[in-house]
Amino acid sequence: MFGAGTLDGVGELARELGGRRVLVVSDPDIDAVGYPARAAVSLEAAGLTSTVFTAVDQNPTTEHVDACLESAKENDVDLIVGLGGGSAMDCAKGVNFLLTNGGRMQDYWGVGKAARPMLPLIAIPTTAGTGSEAQSFALIADAETHQKMACGDPKAAPAIAILDPELTLSQPAMVTALTGIDAVSHAIETWVTKKRNPISKLHSREAWRLLHANLPCVLTDPDHLDARAGMLLGANLAGTAIENSMLGIAHSCANPLTAHFDAIHGAAVGMMLPTVIRFNTFEVEDEYAELISFDGSGGDGADLAATVESLLDQAGVPRRLAAYGISEKDLPDLAEEAARQWTAQYNPRPVTAEDLLQVYREVL
Repeated sequence: MFGAGTLDGVGELARELGGRRVLVVSDPDIDAVGYPARAAVSLEAAGLTSTVFTAVDQNPTTEHVDACLESAKENDVDLIVGLGGGSAMDCAKGVNFLLTNGGRMQDYWGVGKAARPMLPLIAIPTTAGTGSEAQSFALIADAETHQKMACGDPKAAPAIAILDPELTLSQPAMVTALTGIDAVSHAIETWVTKKRNPISKLHSREAWRLLHANLPCVLTDPDHLDARAGMLLGANLAGTAIENSMLGIAHSCANPLTAHFDAIHGAAVGMMLPTVIRFNTFEVEDEYAELISFDGSGGDGADLAATVESLLDQAGVPRRLAAYGISEKDLPDLAEEAARQWTAQYNPRPVTAEDLLQVYREVL
């Protein structure tokens, strides 16, 4: 469902899916602007009961999922709404795994490990970033090891996604910038992965077109609703591309930065992306040239990397790891951890830990 004001239809949609007792999963910032309360009003107007859980962190861990699970059990919920950024939607998916299939999140690390049906899920993004509302994966960090676990199953995919651009108007400028850069990274990485295919490329190309056109506008004119709508739809299409294509080493390198140096994901993946594009150009030069030339202007991988750098500058994203206190001595451990990340295997150019060490060095 796409359009301004579509949040207010969540109650009728939930009822159509057979929901009676609904758990709304969100976070404190989104709660503060009143969107979960609006969802609850819509749900109750449709004759449903609702429980709102908002104790979700920016990077959800197994502890957040376990706490949310207790709320779901206490209220015997039969439908889940994930309302917020990727963290809220990931937590909602994580709860769905445990509520319906039991065990711990660690049991679902990988693909297709849920044996039993799952509850209907409605995903409502409030940022134009992760595209989680279009994906069957929950990205949850192990609270003890800090390892990010990608837990995926077709049954975990949302039954309905509500894309209401009005909800993104409340985002602080830096959130708009960092989630926008994250969406850009999804469009570019999915375009060239080893799993790319005609379906994923349709979504990657259109996502890039929308994001490239609208990100500068929302950075300079944050109340521009049409540009916000373009960003939200672009992020959704990039999320659909991930579902069909996966990601590459910009994300492999970003995850350890988030886990160990508190770099926000959009900044981490953004600062890695230009160097990753240059690293991959040897393997996918023609693909990058095709993407950057979508408007007939021409270009190559170097031009694409430069375009991303320009977007990073406009978004106020640091371009160097040193901005996060990272030094040369940290890089070998980061490279080893990045090489173990699940997205590394889909990068179009095969990589080793030594390759990733060099990538990090070029961004230092």
